[in-house]
Amino acid sequence: MRIGILGAGNMADALGTQWSRAGHEVMVSGRDEARSAATAARMTAAGGSPVVHGTWPEAAAFGEVVMAAVAADGLEEVLKAAGPALRGKPLVDVTNRLPDFDFTRPLARMAADVTGAHVVKAFNLGHVDVWRMTPPVFDGRPLAVPLCGDDPDALSRVRSLVTDLGCTPVDGGGLDRAVLLEATAAFVIGLWFAGVDAQAILTPMEAAGV
Repeated sequence: MRIGILGAGNMADALGTQWSRAGHEVMVSGRDEARSAATAARMTAAGGSPVVHGTWPEAAAFGEVVMAAVAADGLEEVLKAAGPALRGKPLVDVTNRLPDFDFTRPLARMAADVTGAHVVKAFNLGHVDVWRMTPPVFDGRPLAVPLCGDDPDALSRVRSLVTDLGCTPVDGGGLDRAVLLEATAAFVIGLWFAGVDAQAILTPMEAAGV
């Protein structure tokens, strides 16, 4: 699969490197061509398929799936700069607006409205170092990655990318529920930074009253 990444930072590096190792073709893009080139070279050196770099529109056109991995404050600008190639494509949104999360400004919905893409919210609950693990397994249990989106084909493709990381894809509902993923990230990241084991706030399945 060809994966275009809007971004050349840590999330682009971590996830893109894993997908390159899984045999996918990857292109990264950023505001700074030199940084994008350096990121692509570093990802290629990590093994896997060669990683290339380009502009926002080139990455959008390159990818059968495109991932937005830029700061939330610049997301709308970058999506507009990527141009019409995003329309109708699977677009993976990994962004969080922290610490100023706002229920009235969901990032995934904005991304869909701006681009006309089939947005899937995913990968926003894990620190970047988690995505560098091969695979992310904790106490013998693979990390579960919730996905929120409306388009069956886009969801299928992103499930495949989750599985390529050694993780377990979880159906989180439609794109209207992506704002809950964004809120969850804002809440639990705040707990983690306060020194709390956020995972401990959830009871085991057998005690959940299901």
